[in-house]
Amino acid sequence: MWNLLHAWWRMMPKEERTLANADAAIRQAREEIGSLAVLPAQAAQAVLKTYFQAWKNCWEGRAGPPDFKGRFRTVMSVDIPQGRDLNITRVHRRWGMVNIPKVGRVRFRWTKDLPVGKRADTENRITGARLIKDALGWHIAFRVQTLQVRPDPHQRPDIGVDVGVTVPVALSDGETYEHGEWLTGKEKAGLLDLEQRAAQRKRHRKPGERTSRRLHHTYDRIAGLRAKAKRRALDWQHKTTTDIARTYGTVVVEALTITNMVKSARERLKSQGRTWPRNPD
Repeated sequence: MWNLLHAWWRMMPKEERTLANADAAIRQAREEIGSLAVLPAQAAQAVLKTYFQAWKNCWEGRAGPPDFKGRFRTVMSVDIPQGRDLNITRVHRRWGMVNIPKVGRVRFRWTKDLPVGKRADTENRITGARLIKDALGWHIAFRVQTLQVRPDPHQRPDIGVDVGVTVPVALSDGETYEHGEWLTGKEKAGLLDLEQRAAQRKRHRKPGERTSRRLHHTYDRIAGLRAKAKRRALDWQHKTTTDIARTYGTVVVEALTITNMVKSARERLKSQGRTWPRNPD
């Protein structure tokens, strides 16, 4: 749906690139293409909304222009905009069941409290979900509408935060937040072995020849290890920022220029006779 919408956008004159015309084109495509008719109408509208938001981000300078999406280089996801279609039930403490349109009943890991059953009302309810497939498998994220109590004023000291290259986070009172390697020694050795194996298999592939299943499997294992490292980094970031927010009342962050920081670090290492790592952990 995204690729067809982007092709339509590039084909149409600028004065006809409107939300109404795009919606009409999607409706016509759903009538003529069977694979698109299977997609729920609300999911198609979600793609349209995301596509126009991508162009808005581009026009306002927050991102580059949208492009076609490839099967192996983009995250696969599908939106389920209607919460009433999910029919969520809790099987036991760890697992739950959800109804996915066009798929059926699917089991998922219950990691957070959800307003289902007697706990659901007009103010606390599930409004939809999104299925996402990344390097570590399929995941489902629920959109929850809930009523939150206004927090009390945070009567705690102010603090300044400085983010650096050598020390990840340093506070103005002298406290620092550091982290270890995102991958263990065994995992880094395995990642290096997989990258060398993929490079060797790619080198022996003939020009124009399709990628073998074995090479795709190697790419999936590489992506899995990199995704694991990324998740550990995000987990550390969330825990660190949460701890700072709970400890201090006002947090002031320095306006950073990452390009200049990395450039100065690279020049400093070069003056010491060392080289900047190509793929630092």
